[in-house]
Amino acid sequence: MRNKGKSVDFITLGCSKNLVDTERVMRQLQVAGFTVTADPEQPHAPIAIINTCGFIGDAKEESIRTILQFCERKKQGKLQRLYVMGCLSQRYFEELQTEIPEVDRFYGKFDFEKVVKELGSMWHSECNHERVLTTPAHYAYVKIAEGCNRTCSYCAIPIITGAYKSRPIEEIIDEVKWLVSEGVSEFQLIAQDLSWYGTDLYKTNRLADLVRSISDVPGVHWIRLHYAYPTSVTPELLDVMRERDNVCKYLDIALQHISDSMLKKMRRGVNKQGTYDLIARLRREVPGICLRTTLMVGHPGETEQDFEELVTFVKDVRFDRMGAFAYSDEENTYAATHYTDDVPDEVKHQRLSTLMAVQQKISDELNRQWVGREEEIVIDRLEGDYYVGRSQYDSPEVDLEWLVKADEALQTGRYYKARVISAAEFDLYAEIVKE
Repeated sequence: MRNKGKSVDFITLGCSKNLVDTERVMRQLQVAGFTVTADPEQPHAPIAIINTCGFIGDAKEESIRTILQFCERKKQGKLQRLYVMGCLSQRYFEELQTEIPEVDRFYGKFDFEKVVKELGSMWHSECNHERVLTTPAHYAYVKIAEGCNRTCSYCAIPIITGAYKSRPIEEIIDEVKWLVSEGVSEFQLIAQDLSWYGTDLYKTNRLADLVRSISDVPGVHWIRLHYAYPTSVTPELLDVMRERDNVCKYLDIALQHISDSMLKKMRRGVNKQGTYDLIARLRREVPGICLRTTLMVGHPGETEQDFEELVTFVKDVRFDRMGAFAYSDEENTYAATHYTDDVPDEVKHQRLSTLMAVQQKISDELNRQWVGREEEIVIDRLEGDYYVGRSQYDSPEVDLEWLVKADEALQTGRYYKARVISAAEFDLYAEIVKE
């Protein structure tokens, strides 16, 4: 191959959806003869491609900082060519071209073929479902759709990615089968909104059908669902979660707030009672389900009473997993154009700290209830004196890790039964149960 010997460093910022995009481009260049490296600690390739995030203020700042660091490498003669793609360049294409001329070329969110062509190669459509995995070999993220049709006040994702576009079920199954052939047994299904899946393509919600079809593929051990919307969780999906052993009893569903006033301002399409009813239904229909959510503080108009309602909600519901972030004005969103950002930054950060402190106490209490319990785990890696694993209730990178003393050799990517012997705030200490 004429590109043999050429190497490219990929740097991926932001969410797992970006990671999948990077992996696809990496595979195309690999097929074309390039050597590709993901997120190197010591960048060394003559070509670098940065896949950026442009979702919120902190993510944009990280993307700009990373671009400037690689521009400096280029000035020092350590880098020949620098390309930038992804959400940030999709959103601020013209501004970035003007302000950072050191970048050889900027590309949008979906310009994968143009990036490959820039490097002198063609796009190999026969490899569309193939990727270079940057995760441990036993798990992968599978993006089932692009875009979003929701109109949440604070969110710039629809501005960046456009309308919702489901991938055909057959295409996704082909990808899953290929990943299984590469040794993957655990699948994280991702989209900006899983629960809208199929509505555009099939004119009806097909998420349950998709999950069932993936579940039927030999070699699929776990399927985990990320980013559902509270108004679109169907009874059929809950049936599949309850009935299929390889569908994890886990649902990541961003709720954002609980105050009726805030939910209305956020344009969420759900109210307080509906949210409480949904959580009760999830726990009733799928016994033992692990619920992960994300909440927001400091949205325009949030009062102390609104925030206290949110704190009470977290205490009432006792989420298994929870993250939170502070509102930031995003240009061209409904909130930025119709509201005044009237909650001071120091108040936002104080509320965020308070909310996470409440959840930290809940997490600690819930973790301690695991002591003595046995559960199947998968081993991700060896780290120091411990093997690090996860249960079906723990998604990579964001959830609990099970630490198993390395008294005997365990195999990465293999599933074991483990018993919890002690608990900490963010980890469970376990031992392998002998068969």
